Amino acid sequence: MHDINHQLDEKRERARLGGGQKRIDAQHAKGKLTARERIEVLLDAGTFEEWDMFKEHRCVDFGMDAAEKIPGDGVVTGYGTINGRMVFVFSQDFTVFGGALSETHAEKICKIMDHAMKVGCPVIGLNDSGGARIQEGVAALGGYADVFQRNVMASGVIPQISMIMGPSAGGAVYSPSMTDFIFMVKDSSYMFVTGPEVVKTVTHEEVTAEELGGAITHTTKSGVADLAFENDVDALLMLRRFFNYLPQNNREKVPVRPTSDPAERLDYSLDTLVPENANKPYDIKELILKTVDDGDFFELQPGYAQNIVIGFGRMEGQTVGVVANQPMVMAGCLDIKSSIKAARFVRFCDAFNIPIITFVDVPGFMPGTSQEYGGIIKHGAKLLYAYAECTVPKVTVITRKAYGGAYDVMASKHLRGDVNLAWPSAEIAVMGAKGAVEIIFREDKNDPGKLAAREAEYKAKFANPFVAGARGFIDDVIQPHETRKRICRSLAMLRNKKIENPWRKHGNIPL
Repeated sequence: MHDINHQLDEKRERARLGGGQKRIDAQHAKGKLTARERIEVLLDAGTFEEWDMFKEHRCVDFGMDAAEKIPGDGVVTGYGTINGRMVFVFSQDFTVFGGALSETHAEKICKIMDHAMKVGCPVIGLNDSGGARIQEGVAALGGYADVFQRNVMASGVIPQISMIMGPSAGGAVYSPSMTDFIFMVKDSSYMFVTGPEVVKTVTHEEVTAEELGGAITHTTKSGVADLAFENDVDALLMLRRFFNYLPQNNREKVPVRPTSDPAERLDYSLDTLVPENANKPYDIKELILKTVDDGDFFELQPGYAQNIVIGFGRMEGQTVGVVANQPMVMAGCLDIKSSIKAARFVRFCDAFNIPIITFVDVPGFMPGTSQEYGGIIKHGAKLLYAYAECTVPKVTVITRKAYGGAYDVMASKHLRGDVNLAWPSAEIAVMGAKGAVEIIFREDKNDPGKLAAREAEYKAKFANPFVAGARGFIDDVIQPHETRKRICRSLAMLRNKKIENPWRKHGNIPL
């Protein structure tokens, strides 16, 4: 018995050492934590239950039969808690074969994903891998596909989060891309389908790994990642905070965190937020921060498609998703990138029972050949589709402009908005007064006096919320200072909302 216990201790110690002290030191020299250290920071102390610590690869080709078999085979898997709430985790170990995915490595990931689905529990992947283990050939590729299949089956059932903490190349990028959120670490994480060397060979472009697929690239240019953090510790601590907003699965209601912020709180500074000049911008984030509990707002993709703002906050302690046009950027116009950004977020909220608050100040869709050639018709329809399909509580507040098709798209009453409110400064019309008058009264185009009079007439009739209110498209016109109170009351009323879409295998969203 003593020999077995001694053997067990030795095997555990060997697994914990990963690729050995030399490689651990190399990992630390790059400013990176090891796979196990990352789990220690992410999870509540002492809660991690590890599975498959002794699993080893089975490859015998290209010298792998002679290579040292390291227990765990390059990934640490198991479950634990974050602030007392259960989560399954896998953490790839770059010190073991560069974190390359083998058949057994994939089996370990698939096992925890299967169990997460059984018990209705989120999955977090800490990715740090050079890609498929080349020596295993199609077996490794099959392992990737097994993980991909589980990503798809888990989508909309349990939250899936990817934290890219090192390289993620080739097939390795597709599993994170199918998860709900992707976070990255600046200067040490990369995502690309083909690396700089292949790019140079095929297209003759000279590009660094950072330029091609670094954290800044993916959070500002491609929109692939949601946020970039300064280092491993910062990333993992922020991930703990982010996790608090999410329900465990699609059958649970959103988590509740007690707050001392009164639901009836009024904020009179909002009465002067919208400028008198309709063409002057203002920061919609000020409204968000003054509306949610304790000014606590977790923004996603802040550096990408900045003409729309998305993120999580709380109202009376309960998680809500916020979508808001940003007048500070492109006057808040919807374009291809912002439509896709918001549509994906709305669909996540709908899948996981998270109520959606929409703040509207949108002059329309961005015109121009680049938008039309890029497919704005289909991409804009993604946001329309997402809101129309959405069955969670939807509360909409129009602060200023709501013009044309963009009025319809932004959670309007026509797309089953539950409570649609407007500030007195709201302008709900087909288009702005100047453009409308130039079309309607084109025969007066050479008479500036007449056009000015017509413009004033159009503004008086449509540059207000009352025409929409008269038709019931707006439930009430509220004072800006009572926005939080009215939203809280609306969400309380909608707490037990039940609505179902017609049965179908799935819809055909305009991809």
